[in-house]
Amino acid sequence: MDRASLLQHAGEQTKAIHAGEFPDPATNASAPNLVMSTTFVASADTNFSVEGMEENGTWIYSRWGNPTVHQLEEKLAALEEAETAVAFASGMGAISALLLHVLKAGEHAVVSDVAYAALSEMTNDLIPRLGVEITKVNTSDLNALQAALKPNTKLVYIETPCNPLLRLTDIAAAATAAHRVGAKLAVDATFATPAATKPLQHGADFVIHSLTKYLGGHGDALGGAVLGYRSDLAALRKKTAIRLGGTLSPFNAWLILRGLATFPIRMKVHQENALKVAKYLELHPKVKRVIYPGLPSHPQHDLAKRQMKNFSGIITFQVENGKEVAQKLSQKLQIVHYAVSLGHHRTLIFYLSSEDLLQTSFRLSTPKQQESWNVFAGEGIFRLSVGLEDADDLIADLEQALLDDTE
Repeated sequence: MDRASLLQHAGEQTKAIHAGEFPDPATNASAPNLVMSTTFVASADTNFSVEGMEENGTWIYSRWGNPTVHQLEEKLAALEEAETAVAFASGMGAISALLLHVLKAGEHAVVSDVAYAALSEMTNDLIPRLGVEITKVNTSDLNALQAALKPNTKLVYIETPCNPLLRLTDIAAAATAAHRVGAKLAVDATFATPAATKPLQHGADFVIHSLTKYLGGHGDALGGAVLGYRSDLAALRKKTAIRLGGTLSPFNAWLILRGLATFPIRMKVHQENALKVAKYLELHPKVKRVIYPGLPSHPQHDLAKRQMKNFSGIITFQVENGKEVAQKLSQKLQIVHYAVSLGHHRTLIFYLSSEDLLQTSFRLSTPKQQESWNVFAGEGIFRLSVGLEDADDLIADLEQALLDDTE
């Protein structure tokens, strides 16, 4: 059995370490090389236009393709069980390229009414200005999703779990609905990661990841990726990724490659820690509600068990007077960092006010959408990204920070 076939059938940890990598043929170096060159020596018959580029041709220019970035793309594809991947400088670079590639004037897309804020804002304003009609729906409500589809719908875009509510969407059901009208299904699986869910196996056409989060895992490198089928992504790479110029730095690719080597191990600890912290918060007298897919109290826990092999490390919880509590936590927490982002080895927490988000990012157009928001977020939520510290230390830090000064 050759190496490619062996890796195809290997375990997740073996893929995380070996897929896409190989000893350097010139030096026999075991670790992947960092190739920072922007240009490569070419033959005299090399085409000057990207139109003549072959998907697996020689290296020409790093915006077109780079050996270090390519190794990352190969590893990501192996972990996601995708045919190929295209890496970008950020998650939003990946999202932007996908939307601009798939959608054109006169077409329609259905987008989750609650999703990553930058994606929500982009589909509120920029994409509609290009002549694309956008309908925002709660995609966890299959009836609402089906009702929103039109003959000219070309894309259904979901997140599961969605940011920041941790609300889930049934990927297989969404794929069936999208394909019935000839649309593609894109799934942002940043919160879930390939450790939890592989959307292509459930019928999705595209998978989006912010590599900045769990896949990189260390909070020191921005990156993004779109994964899927070669027939779709070869054109995406050529028509939007290369031309828009959202190229991933080889150095960031190298850092993310390092992070991916421990990805499956990290995700096990993220889940173990998050479950312990979520159970602690559920019993805390100052906490009104905890949302975590791994808890039986999650409104879609049954779907989570069917669709997720790992419940990841993100918890949201509600308290009374959230803004005041946020001030206290930002000052009193010693181990947990009060900071945005998620999926790092360090634990991070940030307060998200419903009033602010519903004015800036999310446009909820029906009473049912507002009702779902209220269930998951109330007046506001803390988004807690549980890291790799000892869970007991995280609980102790949260306990001392949540204490009243008079206690």
